Amino acid sequence: TRFLTLPFYHLYPEDIRLSKKYGLNAIRVSISWTRIFPKGYGQPVQAGVDYYHRLFKECLDNGIEPYVSLHHFDSPKTLFDDGDWLNRKNIDYFVDYAKFCFDEFPEVKHWFTINELISLAYSQYIQGNFPPNHKFDVSSAIQAEHNELLAHARVVNLFKDHGYNGKIGLIHVLQPVYPYPKTPENQHAADLSDAFMNAFLLDGTFKGEYTAKTMKLINEILDANDAHLEIEPGDMDILKKASTRNDYFGMNYYQPSFFAAYNGESTNHFNGTGTKGTSSFKFKGVGQAVKNPDIPTTDWDWNIYPEGLYDILQRVSSEYPNSKEIFITENGLGLKEDLPEDANENTIINDDKRIDFVDQHLAAILKARNEGVNVNGYFIWSLQDQFSWANGYNKRYGLFFIDFATQKRYIKKSALWYKALADTMK
Repeated sequence: TRFLTLPFYHLYPEDIRLSKKYGLNAIRVSISWTRIFPKGYGQPVQAGVDYYHRLFKECLDNGIEPYVSLHHFDSPKTLFDDGDWLNRKNIDYFVDYAKFCFDEFPEVKHWFTINELISLAYSQYIQGNFPPNHKFDVSSAIQAEHNELLAHARVVNLFKDHGYNGKIGLIHVLQPVYPYPKTPENQHAADLSDAFMNAFLLDGTFKGEYTAKTMKLINEILDANDAHLEIEPGDMDILKKASTRNDYFGMNYYQPSFFAAYNGESTNHFNGTGTKGTSSFKFKGVGQAVKNPDIPTTDWDWNIYPEGLYDILQRVSSEYPNSKEIFITENGLGLKEDLPEDANENTIINDDKRIDFVDQHLAAILKARNEGVNVNGYFIWSLQDQFSWANGYNKRYGLFFIDFATQKRYIKKSALWYKALADTMK
């Protein structure tokens, strides 16, 4: 997805050209719900519809397959103000919007319903770094998780019931949780965090039920926080019907977390500035995030641990066979990077740390694949540097450096490395 500070809307032909030149044969893009339905419902805006037809044609004309998300952190403000995913009426609007897109864009053959369901619920209602910026509102967070799963399931069932030509799935960002140090108490804290961050969503997606093991942990969290989850009659039937109908699973992976037992009140500090060592997270009834001194971290205190990707791939493959085919839909390294003062069109920005990061994570993927995990694609995050809600401009992920003042693109060393890698796979 692209943000307003990046005029991808106008510059997409250049970005698609760069994608082709540097070996990409698929690209993730998202449809902005508000660009087509400004209020989330009503009459479509034809200019928005026409734009996406042009974008998809540009991709396909250049031999690049678009993998299209219907929702990527961007609910229409009218619906956001009316409760966002906490308002079940907005699920109806999302299903209507999805149907419009399926009917309107038959050139798209690969769909994702919602990107990173936990990032919405967790960042909006637990960590507080996404609007409406609530902290440790556990009832809202778990309800948002359930309602998002319901929205996804209804759209998958619509897609399959109507026989649309194409494939569909969703994207979860998975964060394996390890105890540190390894004690029974810390293992339980890790299990609680995993249930909230991973298992509840994976169960709902691919089992169509919340297993007894998962719900025992979730209920422990709810009880500790005087929180509750409302599941209406028929909800689980919808989840169950959809659970076998996903064609593939998009997995985003950046880091694991390390957890220890904690008995105090909830408190956190989100490191959005890249001031290393400033993040903290303590969740009442769950545990606290801790640093494992053996694991390197980024300036934003993200753990660098490729083995976590291998572990979570193996887990999904063995515990959730309905995931079928797995794509790594995001993986990458955010860095502080500057443009040299004498930069010109031939400048290549050195980002060896990013190359090492991606190389190690690709090795983890190949190890899992060689052991039978059906993982068949990798999307690096990201094509270009972007503006982030949570981190502003200073956390750069791209293969291409963006001078935000001029919008000029500069090549990073990782782009050349990635092209060489892609060329070996032709």
